[in-house]
Order: sequence, then C-alpha cells, then structure tokens
Amino acid sequence: MGKQKKQEKQRKQEKQGKQGRQDKQESREEKEQQKQREKTRTSGAPGGKEASFGEAQKAQLEKMTGEPVALLVTKMAIPTVISMLVTSVYNMADTFFVSQLGTSAAGAVGIVFSLMAIIQAVGFTLGMGAGSMVSRFLGRQEQKKAEETAAGAFYAALFIGILLTVLGLLFLDPLMGLLGATPTILPFAKEYALYILFAAPVMCASFVLNNLLRSQGRAVLSMVGLGLGGLLNIALDPLFIFTLNMGISGAAIATMISQVASFCILLFWFVRGKSLVHVRFSQAARHISVYWSIFKTGFPSLCRQGLSSIATVALNRSAAVYGDEAVAAMSIVGRIFMFVLSVMIGFGQGFQPVAGYNYGAGRKDRVKQAIRFCLIAGTLLLTALGAIGFIFAPEIMALFRKDDPKVIEIGAFALRAQCLVLPLSPLTVIGNMAFQALGRSLSASFLSSARQGIFFLPLILVLPPWLGLTGVQITQAAADVLTTLVCIPMMVFFWRWLNTQPGTDSSKTTKASKVTASKAGKSQ
Repeated sequence: MGKQKKQEKQRKQEKQGKQGRQDKQESREEKEQQKQREKTRTSGAPGGKEASFGEAQKAQLEKMTGEPVALLVTKMAIPTVISMLVTSVYNMADTFFVSQLGTSAAGAVGIVFSLMAIIQAVGFTLGMGAGSMVSRFLGRQEQKKAEETAAGAFYAALFIGILLTVLGLLFLDPLMGLLGATPTILPFAKEYALYILFAAPVMCASFVLNNLLRSQGRAVLSMVGLGLGGLLNIALDPLFIFTLNMGISGAAIATMISQVASFCILLFWFVRGKSLVHVRFSQAARHISVYWSIFKTGFPSLCRQGLSSIATVALNRSAAVYGDEAVAAMSIVGRIFMFVLSVMIGFGQGFQPVAGYNYGAGRKDRVKQAIRFCLIAGTLLLTALGAIGFIFAPEIMALFRKDDPKVIEIGAFALRAQCLVLPLSPLTVIGNMAFQALGRSLSASFLSSARQGIFFLPLILVLPPWLGLTGVQITQAAADVLTTLVCIPMMVFFWRWLNTQPGTDSSKTTKASKVTASKAGKSQ
C-alpha cells in the first residue's frame, strides 16, 4: 500500500512538472506574440489593431482632445485650405488657358463643370459620410468599425465611378445638351468631357481617400496629394493646349493626368501605413447597414454637390438666352467665387475632425469653442476678400477675357453682387459642417439643399423672366441671403441641443467652480 502511494505521488509530481514547463512555454509564446502585436501596431502593419489602439492612435486622440482648440483648428485648417486653394487654382487655370481659345471654349468649361460636380457629388457623399463616421469611431476607440467604414466607402466610390464613365460615354451627346451646351459650345464641351469621364473612377476614389485622411487629423498628407496633382495640372495645361497644339482636349488630358497622380499619392499614404485606418478589400463592410449609414451621413454633401450641378445647368440654360458671352461670363464668375469660398470650405473641413473627435470623446465644450472660433475668423476673412473682389471686379474679369468687353461687363456685375453677401457665408458653411460632423444628417441635408436648391432653383426660374440678364446675375446672391436667414434659427436650436448632450461643458464647470469658491470664501 505504501509503495502504491509513493508511485502515485511521483506520477503527480511529474505531471505538475510537465504542466509547469508547458505554462512557462505558453507564457514565453504569449509574451512574444504581445511584442509582435505592439510592433505591428506602432509601425502601422495590420496585426493586432482590432484588439486595441496603438500608440499612434492614442497620441492622435490625446492631441485632438487636449490641444488648445483655436490652435488645433488652425493647424487642421491650413493644409485643407491650401488643398482647396490649389484645387480651385488649377480649375481656374483650366478656365484661364481655355479662355484664350475663344468665348465658346470658355463656355464649354462651364458646361463640363456641371459634369465634374456630379462626379464630385459621389466622391464627397461617400468621403464626407465615411470621414465623419471614422472620426467619431476613432474618438470612441472603435477601430474595427472605422476600418470597415473606410474600406467600404473606398471600393463603393471606385464602382460608382466606373458606372459613371460607362453611362457618360454611351450618352455623351445628349448629356452635353442636357447640361446646357449651345450648338457653338457643343463640340468643345464633348472634347473636354470625354477625358473627364475617363478619370471619373479615380476622381471619386480620391475624394474618399482625401476625406478619410482629414477625418483622422492627417490633413497635411491630404494636402500633399491634392497639391502636387494640382501643380502638375497647372504645368501641363499650357504645354498640352499651346505647345502641343491640342486645344481644349489638352486641358482635359492635363486634368485627367493630374487626377490620377493625386490618387496614386493619396493611396500611397494608406499602403505605407501613414493612415490610422486601411482600405483593404478584405476589411470592407459586408453589411448594407454600414453603407446606408455612410450614405445618410454623407447625404448633405450629395445635396450640396448634386444641387450645385443642377444649379449650374439651370444657370447655363438661363444665361444661354443672352448668348455665349453670358455663359462664359457666369462660368468665369463661378470659378472665381469657388476659389474665394474654397478658403471657408477648407477652414470648415479643418474644423470637422476636431468636432467629430471631441464629440465622440464627450468633449462638447471643445466643440462649441471650435464653432465660435471658426465663425469669428471666417467672417473677418471673407469680409476682407469680399471687399477686394467688389473693388477690383472688372480687373479680375479682364484677366480671363480682356478682349471681350461684354464678358467683362456681365461678369463684373455678377461678381460684385456675390461679394456683397460673402460675409454671410461662414455661418452657413460652418453650420452645415457642424451638423454633418456630429451626425445631424437631416439638418445638414436641408441646409445643404437650401443655397443651390430650395432657393436658387426657384429664383433662377423667376428672376430672369422678370429682370432679364440682371436676374441671372443676382440669383446666387439672393439665394445666399435667404439661406442665411434660414440658418440662424437652425444654429440656435442646434446650440440648445448640444447643451443637452452628455459630456464635459467647461463653461458650466467654470461657473460652478466660481460659485463654490465664493461660498468657501464666505464661510471662511
């Protein structure tokens, strides 16, 4: 009996020793795996990211929720403003160089701009929708949802872009007629549109990549991609149009090449792990609910860009009654004003990730600080730009068509009308982007629809028959005034809603601390 107990004890000790060795081995393997996960997280590789945030993500979260708001918004805004300005400059460069080919060619740029607005509408809808969601997911440290949203939006943009290319090429002639091309403008418009349609898939996808980078606070990387593409376009325009004698086709080819270059640079940042999220096909969302959320969140951008295209078509058709000069003049004014407004839009795009991150992290006090800062800075800036544009309107128009006094006369009046109401734009731009960044899709969609849809479209049908060419020239300014009047009560209700949301409110904390300190002082 004693011998049997001794054997059992020996077997138990051997078993415990073996289990201990296995535990040590598993512990060593687990530590090794943990080191590998840490390494891949900090280098941007795919391993282990869904489990927790890496150091880069945590550092970015601390920056977005801890740095002084005015400084942070400015740092976020400067690259986006530069990106928007470069994009506007190369759009203006197209208009400038093509205008040297004649008034009908200049009008063709305005016609095809409507087509580009449709392509941009797709890219902005998916990009702004996904970007807004990604910034809030990152603020809440929900990495897997951020990855699915980003990848899903990217591949959806490529697919819809290809669809636009095929349909556009099949129905090119009727499409140009629908967009408002006159018989003399039509040949130029078809030449220009052909190459823009070829570039549609990469244009749509580039808007998504651009907005995804901005949503993470990586605005500098976005600026590099868009900026280099824009500079390339400006350099290629005169080379293709004049040196190689390619005419308006040369301008379109230059735009196509620059769009492909921008796409490659933006995609490079994701491939090299410079982004906090990836766009691998395997990570794309598999549930339709994710795409519906992207569309719903980005719907205000669809309203803004889609209605911009419809408004441009309506404007071209109304202007065409007064000849190619009117179409060319309003096209040039549109590009100039887009350049000016791009400053405010870029500022608003810098504001959005700050608002999204802080709202997701429960810092509504910082969201309110960001809104106040953007409204004050934007109003001062656009007031100054509006004054300059009003004073020098004829000289600005002459830069594009100095040998056509009728184009200058029509355009200068329209430009001055829009410059008068320019200081009103910051309220509507920042209000719209605040609604979108915080997921207030219905309010954002309505406000986006107001400027170039709800107000512009009825006005462009009513004012020209009543006031003639003057009605065409003042329609946009009148729509801007009405949009601002609607935006004021919307912002008041939004501010009250924001006060009811859970999270930190420094203004209330400060007041409470002052009351406490006062009571403490009295008790002493």
